[in-house]
Amino acid sequence: MASVTSLSDSVHQRLAAALSAALPQAGSADPLLRRSDRADFQANGILALAKKAKANPRELATQVVARVESGELLQDIEVSGPGFLNITVSDKAITENLSARYADDTGRLGVPPAEHPGTTVIDYAQPNVAKEMHVGHLRSAVIGDAVVQLLEFTGENVVRRHHIGDWGTQFGMLIQYLDEHPHELDHDSAEVSGEEAMSNLDRLYKASRKLFDSDEEFKTRARRRVVDLQAGDEKTLAMWQKFVDESKIYFFSVFEKLDMEIRDADIVGESGYNDMLAETCRLLEESGVAVRSEGALCVFFDDIKGPDGKPVPLIVQKSDGGYGYAATDLSAIRDRVFHLKADSLIYVVDARQSLHFKMVFETARKAGWLNDDVKAYQLAFGTVLGKDGKPFKTREGETVRLVDLLDEAIDRASAVVREKAQDLSEEEIAERGAQVGVGAVKYADLSTSANRDYKFDLDQMVSLNGDTSVYLQYAYARIQSILRKAGEVRPAAHPELELHAAERALGLHLDAFAETVTEAAREYAPHKMTAYLYQLASLYTTFYDKCPVLKAETPQQVENRLFLCDITARTLHRGMSLLGIRTPERL
Repeated sequence: MASVTSLSDSVHQRLAAALSAALPQAGSADPLLRRSDRADFQANGILALAKKAKANPRELATQVVARVESGELLQDIEVSGPGFLNITVSDKAITENLSARYADDTGRLGVPPAEHPGTTVIDYAQPNVAKEMHVGHLRSAVIGDAVVQLLEFTGENVVRRHHIGDWGTQFGMLIQYLDEHPHELDHDSAEVSGEEAMSNLDRLYKASRKLFDSDEEFKTRARRRVVDLQAGDEKTLAMWQKFVDESKIYFFSVFEKLDMEIRDADIVGESGYNDMLAETCRLLEESGVAVRSEGALCVFFDDIKGPDGKPVPLIVQKSDGGYGYAATDLSAIRDRVFHLKADSLIYVVDARQSLHFKMVFETARKAGWLNDDVKAYQLAFGTVLGKDGKPFKTREGETVRLVDLLDEAIDRASAVVREKAQDLSEEEIAERGAQVGVGAVKYADLSTSANRDYKFDLDQMVSLNGDTSVYLQYAYARIQSILRKAGEVRPAAHPELELHAAERALGLHLDAFAETVTEAAREYAPHKMTAYLYQLASLYTTFYDKCPVLKAETPQQVENRLFLCDITARTLHRGMSLLGIRTPERL
């Protein structure tokens, strides 16, 4: 199926051609077209062009109108104010455009793929081995997954990377502790769930950390164990591998609950770059990008200074020969640029790590690994807050476990579904409850611009009213109910019919789907997709209230309104899937 030219693009092309004819010296002029409350579209570009050409803007606008080829696309075009153009497209054009999108049997709704796709490596969902996932892991996973879906839909070659914390001092500490306290790992991993195994590992980690911080002799033994790990000691590596394997089982169970696909091949943790660390340091030192300072290998920056005014360095290698996060992150950049051939690197990471990534990216640019053709970008996200506006904690002051948060959302959603359920079995209520609950959590996260903090309020998230995924899911389910009630009457477009104002508003918004997908993908901004979908559901509600569907005046009008219902449902379904949210057929 060929892509469908949007109404806004068609109008833009005709106005641009008329502008070039009226003002040849302007070349390919942009009419600056946008949606308008006064008409379907408004063109504002004539004022600036007239000023540049020293022409009267209103007279130029009148000349443009005289040269526009309206055909069957434009119903009306008028000059307004000092030289704006108000444009109204024909009802026929709206219906025919939607009909072309409806005929796309690929499920893309006529959305064109990117003309020049590249390769993007996206680093997201980065849990830590031997630690339970908490609410702080939610945003990286949910935002990253939505950006992956958006980019892949637009045709980008996307390489997923989950840079899990699976290397370093904490593993020497944990392995040494378990070696000295073997009885504390009192379970057979085959007999317990991933969640229980992880809870045990998390408890062991906290115990080993407590001993590490209080016992200098244990600290020395633990650090020696890190050296054994990095040197490939067989026994140490075997214990490390056991921690990694158990943790992965747990990670997969959490991501499955989040309704996200995480593939084992995409998990390349800190350990995956261990063999590159020495070479990364050598390349940086030989090129002069990094220098030795008090025994450590450091990169200094002119514009990054501490409170005392002294330069703050990026430490690539410590004075004792150990490697920090910077060495691993820089090695990962080398791998992603030279091995994976990426044009873009996206890091979905907490905003509080912005200084670290600023220094890492600048170091990579100085080394020539990043340049005008290969860019790195931190998609920084804010904090999840409680209702009180403070970082989200349990009543005991502990960080909220992610599985507990998801389970509570599913319980709340299941109660809402049960209250509204008609002819659903308990099994179906449980399934819908999971889809609605997880969707509610994801949507609340994604509907906030990533760099902003947001309050986690389950009561609001599972509400049927307002800007929630439940509102969108119910709009979709309502449409499916109407289509079922229609029986043998099938949706069909009738371009010859005049449209009600509510039908026009819905049709014009449906036409903007491709533009929204492209913009959300280009800007790594899932919140633009949530805003579009919420407005779509709102416009559908207005249409449903004002335009009887099955009781419309004529059979043709019934078919046309069923057609509007169905393409709205398909757009909601596709848009929500790009956010990783399910749309149940019945609720």
